Amino acid sequence: MLRLLLGLVLLYMVLRAVSRLARGIAAGLQGPAQIKQPPAMPLVRDPVCGTFVTPATAPSFGSGSQMRFFCSENCRRIYQAKGTR
Repeated sequence: MLRLLLGLVLLYMVLRAVSRLARGIAAGLQGPAQIKQPPAMPLVRDPVCGTFVTPATAPSFGSGSQMRFFCSENCRRIYQAKGTR
């Protein structure tokens, strides 16, 4: 009984390996898969330390064309202490 069970498990593993190999070959023959990448987010430079940050998540100071973005609240406080330029 144990030999039959081990034989069935081995047969299942071999058939699964052959099936996966066949699917991999078929996928390879179809050419490279098209990977959808998220749109690139623009980066801006922190005027205090020079780190690049994404404006959507960065602390900011100012408005309109004078808007500045910072990597941290500490850099924003330093910039505010020096005065706007």
